[in-house]
Amino acid sequence: MVDAVTLGADGVVRCAWPGDDELYVQYHDQEWGYPEGNDMKLFEKICLEGFQAGLAWITILRKREHFREAFSSFDFNKVSRYGEKEIQALKSNADIVRHEGKIRSVINNAHRAKELITEQGSLKNYFWYFSQFVTDGHYEEIPAQTALSEAISKDLKDRGWTWVGPTTVYSLMQATGIVNDHHRECDLHKIIQSKRESFMRSLQG
Repeated sequence: MVDAVTLGADGVVRCAWPGDDELYVQYHDQEWGYPEGNDMKLFEKICLEGFQAGLAWITILRKREHFREAFSSFDFNKVSRYGEKEIQALKSNADIVRHEGKIRSVINNAHRAKELITEQGSLKNYFWYFSQFVTDGHYEEIPAQTALSEAISKDLKDRGWTWVGPTTVYSLMQATGIVNDHHRECDLHKIIQSKRESFMRSLQG
């Protein structure tokens, strides 16, 4: 059985999945699971999770700055104005994942994000609404998707979003703190849980 946590050379007990890759460890320690409420960051994360489908997340992480440059820092207002000229440029950009369907999905979802913000006030309001339905039960093995991520995925698809399957949505939930999937023995688990609970209280205020 693969160990769920490892003891780093720095004395930190952390989830085993980052291994000893410096960029991956930094992402685990400083970003993964921290509550995110910025709409552009939420849009970036769901787009990058879509690009990750079928690939390793570290591949996307290593290309992330190039993705940001290519997609106007994931400003959905700007991305929604992309046309065929921009699509062709993105398809020839070797620094990102040159998958036409995923590229077009980002542009489509930029339009859908604007619609959702008009309806819900913000992407934060929409995605964090679902946090109240997260159950606090840690799994022996972290699932690829849950009944809640399936429900959110279906709702997004009904709204016209693309590349937002239940696995992609669950990855988004993990990355943005909607669910805390740091292993309970990971030193980050309690830190994330405290920040998550504080963030959720701020939403109620």
